[in-house]
Amino acid sequence: MYARSTTFHGRPDNIDAGITFINNEAGPTLGKIEGCRGLSLLVDRESGQCIATSSWESEAAMGASDEQLRPIRDRGRDILGASMQVDEWEIVVMHRTHHGECCRVSWLQGDLETMTETFRVGILPELEQTPGFCSASLLVNRSTGLGCATTAWETRAAMEDSRAAANDMRSRAAREASGEIIDVHEFDLAYAHLHVPEMA
Repeated sequence: MYARSTTFHGRPDNIDAGITFINNEAGPTLGKIEGCRGLSLLVDRESGQCIATSSWESEAAMGASDEQLRPIRDRGRDILGASMQVDEWEIVVMHRTHHGECCRVSWLQGDLETMTETFRVGILPELEQTPGFCSASLLVNRSTGLGCATTAWETRAAMEDSRAAANDMRSRAAREASGEIIDVHEFDLAYAHLHVPEMA
């Protein structure tokens, strides 16, 4: 399974228009493309940063969709009043009990095989014991050595309560992967229609 994320650095007052665009135009369009397994949208209403992520059954399907989706991405950029960055990933871990209302995203650089093993064997069991936990995924880009870990939470309060434990887990993952933490950001989950199978 593969994913393409488009990060928009937009204006906070345009967030609702962006969500409407995803619901009414981008989501239905993606649903008609062969090999697409859904779409999610994360939003930060304070900073205006949004991440739209589409999932794909194969790297070939993701690549074949690029030209078709470019106008959709450009329109999203215009609606959000945003600059835009597109990244492609391999999905190596996906575990979901249910959808939540918010997410924490962590970007780490390091040895991706070790990072994946640490996430799957060491971190997932701890997350499952954390109150309010809903799901976790790990995406990797093998050409850049970058990993992107996302955890979803039932409520904003649950996510905030998990911060100290999450910091410890993230630091351990970076250390064991001989890498570093690049960035951490918290978002509301505004659109959740990713249909990626269990890959834990």
